[in-house]
Amino acid sequence: MPRVDGRELSDIFFRLRLDCPEIFWAVSFQYRFYRDSGSVELIPEYLFDKGKVREHQKAMESRAAKLARPAASMTEREKELYIHDFICSNVRYDKLKKPYSHEIIGPLGQGVGVCEGISKTVKILCDVLGIWCIIAVSDANPEKRIKYRHAWNIVKIGGKYYHLDATFDNSLSCGESLRHDYFNLEDKQIFRDHEPVIYEIPPCTDGTCFYYREKKLSFTKTEEVGKRALQAIRKDKPLIFHWRGGYLTREILSELLQLLEQTALQKGRHAKVGLNWPQAVLQVKFVEEAQREAVIVEEANEGEAEGRSVLEDYSNI
Repeated sequence: MPRVDGRELSDIFFRLRLDCPEIFWAVSFQYRFYRDSGSVELIPEYLFDKGKVREHQKAMESRAAKLARPAASMTEREKELYIHDFICSNVRYDKLKKPYSHEIIGPLGQGVGVCEGISKTVKILCDVLGIWCIIAVSDANPEKRIKYRHAWNIVKIGGKYYHLDATFDNSLSCGESLRHDYFNLEDKQIFRDHEPVIYEIPPCTDGTCFYYREKKLSFTKTEEVGKRALQAIRKDKPLIFHWRGGYLTREILSELLQLLEQTALQKGRHAKVGLNWPQAVLQVKFVEEAQREAVIVEEANEGEAEGRSVLEDYSNI
């Protein structure tokens, strides 16, 4: 290819693999050139030998096609949700970070992956189902103790662009309680807890297709929260909702926690609350025993979400 320096060549190779996640077997490269030549020869290094590459290619193509088949007749929005929920239900974060976890072969073949492999899997499935999709990458930030780059997706649904971070939702999901805190966010929402991107992305300015708004689970009044909490208790299901009634301050949070506990007590239950504070999303489970912690802050990240108590008990609120 035309001669460029090693840093630019590395960037081209990295971006190629983001745009074409089907090239999952080439993970690094060497290069060489003659002193007076205007070209450089790129020599990829492979995860597998040629025979294994072909074998895995066929397996990945078959797997992607099989997964896409039930969604073929769905709308764009339904396809996106189908892909997201497949990741949250079937892929486990690989804490050991094996080489294949950075590629589609991890999530599609082994059921494990890191953010790079997960975002590539979202893209390959979007490609198969005809949804415009790219991968966004943010840089590390040692000052915030963010050691590594993070990857997620930008999708185009109904002619508008949205952020979709299946890795963060995967870290928050548990069992049948799938989370959609990072499903179709606009820029001002996603960058509350994501670092700036290192490559240009299209602006995502529409906030009306955020999952919880579309499902009418984005509340602006406490009365709405109380009504939905009662419905959830009757159905014996958790309540997951987004607070849109102004910035979620400690005062508003305390008011919501009191309301949820009082509502639960009407039915002989107690409220067990998890909070994604940057995205103002609360998950409430209605349990038999009183909770020592009023709320556990869930920190969405790579891997399982970590929780920490911010308010010790309801009597102190």
